[in-house]
Amino acid sequence: MAASRASLSLVAPVWNRGTRGVRGLNRMVAPQGNQRKRRTLVQFLADHFYDVQALREYFLHKQALKVHQENRSVNSIKNRYGPYIAGAFSVLKQGGAVKFQGQEWIRPNGRGQFSLDFLKFQAVPVEAVDASGCTLNYSSLDNLLPLKELQSLWLQRCPHVDDWCLSHLHPLADSLQELSLAGCPRISERGLACLHHFQKLRKLDISDLPSVSDPGLTRILVEEMLPNCEVLGADWAQVLKSAPEEQPRDAAGPVPA
Repeated sequence: MAASRASLSLVAPVWNRGTRGVRGLNRMVAPQGNQRKRRTLVQFLADHFYDVQALREYFLHKQALKVHQENRSVNSIKNRYGPYIAGAFSVLKQGGAVKFQGQEWIRPNGRGQFSLDFLKFQAVPVEAVDASGCTLNYSSLDNLLPLKELQSLWLQRCPHVDDWCLSHLHPLADSLQELSLAGCPRISERGLACLHHFQKLRKLDISDLPSVSDPGLTRILVEEMLPNCEVLGADWAQVLKSAPEEQPRDAAGPVPA
């Protein structure tokens, strides 16, 4: 009876997937007697690596499922309340903020909750969206494209906004005046080239883009592409630093005539 209780106490934490499961697993697989000396850490990891891999794949799957759920279409809300409310709701549910024309900013509280009073603004256009840090992706941007009066859009540090997303924003080119892409890890020079449609832009932030290989040169090219837009990003010091240094002339070489 004592032996059966001992085995039960060792196996139960793993079976119940409790917080003590790792400790229970360690006790259960720990060899006894002389086997302990022959067992190595490499052998242990090789025997049980599939458990770690399965756990990693599980969390990745959960994360992808969460992103998919947060970016689901809001067609039912759009059909009932119109495109302005649907676009605002898609941003607010991810923790972003929206501003209707003539109204104050609407933001969720610390718990992600927000008032539904904005449902009365069905006929009021959305003029600004702050989706900084949100998990917006290519699909969820469809909810913003009907906002034809949108003037300001902040997409700072959005982990899923990439070059394809920028190519998807062209329906907003006639109204958008301010755009921030600062800190978006998946945006490169290819995506920034799609912004040539946005000739009404007056302010563009392309700072801290790790996928851009040459920030200084990219800023120069964007400024040429959008001559009426203030481009924030790499300063001129970085541009000069990234330029190739002039090779020193050989003092013993021939002197040009």
